[in-house]
Amino acid sequence: MSTLDRAKVWLSESYDPETRKAVQAMIDSNSPELEESFYKDLEFGTGGMRGIMGVGTNRLNKYTLGAATQGLANHLKNSFPNKELKMAIAHDVRNNSRKFMQIVADVLSANGIKVYIFDGFRPTPELSFVVRHLQCDAGIVLTASHNPPEYNGYKVYWNDGAQIVPPNDIAIIEEVKNVKVEDIQFDGNPDLIETLDNQIDDDFIKECIKHGTRNDQPGYKNLKIVFTPIHGTAVAITPEALTTAGFEQVHLVEEQAEPSGNFPTVVSPNPEEPEALKMALELADTVDADIVIGTDPDADRLGIAVRDLDGKMTLLNGNQTNTVFIDYLLGELKEENKINGNEFIGSTIVTSDVFLDLADFYGVECKTGLTGFKWIGKMIREAEGKQKFIGGGEESFGFMVGDFVRDKDSVSSTLLACHIAAKAKAEGSSFYKKMIEAYDKTKVYQEDLISIRKPGISGAEEIKQMMADWRANPPKSFDGSPVVKLNDYKEGYSIDIKTGEKKSIDLPASNVLIFYTEDGSKIAARPSGTEPKIKFYFSVKEDLEKTEDFVKVQKRLLDKIEALKKELDQ
Repeated sequence: MSTLDRAKVWLSESYDPETRKAVQAMIDSNSPELEESFYKDLEFGTGGMRGIMGVGTNRLNKYTLGAATQGLANHLKNSFPNKELKMAIAHDVRNNSRKFMQIVADVLSANGIKVYIFDGFRPTPELSFVVRHLQCDAGIVLTASHNPPEYNGYKVYWNDGAQIVPPNDIAIIEEVKNVKVEDIQFDGNPDLIETLDNQIDDDFIKECIKHGTRNDQPGYKNLKIVFTPIHGTAVAITPEALTTAGFEQVHLVEEQAEPSGNFPTVVSPNPEEPEALKMALELADTVDADIVIGTDPDADRLGIAVRDLDGKMTLLNGNQTNTVFIDYLLGELKEENKINGNEFIGSTIVTSDVFLDLADFYGVECKTGLTGFKWIGKMIREAEGKQKFIGGGEESFGFMVGDFVRDKDSVSSTLLACHIAAKAKAEGSSFYKKMIEAYDKTKVYQEDLISIRKPGISGAEEIKQMMADWRANPPKSFDGSPVVKLNDYKEGYSIDIKTGEKKSIDLPASNVLIFYTEDGSKIAARPSGTEPKIKFYFSVKEDLEKTEDFVKVQKRLLDKIEALKKELDQ
């Protein structure tokens, strides 16, 4: 069907008058938006979907959400026949999130499924917790994470509290594809929809404190914390969790404490971007804070800034923060003589290889999966009863402490960061020095990434062509260092460039290329699964002869990354 024909389908009586009117207006004005809104279906991917809100098959709206939910309901009934099904739904602060949640709850309840909802916005990790806590069969959260304000999204969780993975994701996708608008049961059953009370919040906070802090509270009263939810859901839980845990000097960035789907004080509500934490850093200098923490709109990721060796507030990247977390958790186990070789940590293919080095240092296993915490969740599920999961993270500012939440969790991670910082301060050290101590056990790693945004139909084709060109003519060197190994996760092989030996990669196919050079550099290319962009990841490393040399070594590594970026830009 042509784009126009696809749009005309939405003029039928199956769609509400408001939708029909909006579609007719686009057709009459020959709006460029018509092509973008209808040229394809908004894909229900392997974890859910995310897109711009509006009418059309390629937009997030009542009908694309309804089809996704009806397909999910069909799969649940096939998976658990003759069972009284239960689901939990949460939503973030984004525009329309509450309305979308009600649509989803109505469709599920119309299909005879018991639905638990919250009385307002909640962090994504709390949804993961609730799925297991209430023994639900699945869960949904309405969120577009850190995307711009015009976006919203829909993430699906299975009964283990982790995002869906094979075979459930594939089966759900097939069910969704077969749903026609006439099949969607929009008329909800209010008797099957229950609003959760605040006891669930208390239970969640209690578990976060249990995993993120310890019985001893050295320096809790003296640690100065600046926290910003960047207009997101963390304001509902994290400040209370910090004060309940015993931290007394918590300074909230008041201008960003107001929940808003428009994110009025930032260009992007993404804690990976320094601009998003600008106001928090200014407040930190005013109150002489030890640590700054900012979370994204659905509160599953966190950005951290701490004082460096010169006392200057410095933003850490996700790998650096997670390095401190992993080193602390494993070091604590080692001190307590609780490492027996049956433990593991989780990481992803584009995350720093420092986690492999730390696992070797402490004598535990590091399991590496594809990008996304659903794969770490899968690791936990498969290891239950056989191995103990300690923690896991990925470079994009996400971490998971233990397995009570089966997704990245900024709440327990915020508590862990503050615990480490308070303990270090009480010992005359600092969070930053703890990072250097971790690198002293391995090598000094430095990472960075660049994202090239390519919106629209033409952008998707450009990204596709970029990856095809890299496969057809892979670089032979980076910054003068020969490529010695190439991992192609789409084709499923790793090749030794010198010998030509190929080995299969035992992971699901993913459109990712990773190059390893002779000098230890790692360069990855990966189209984003949730945004119209392609990402390039850089990781370099160098030995640290003595801790006093850290600043010099880090400077050399940062210069090397800039050289790699410059070469790629050419």
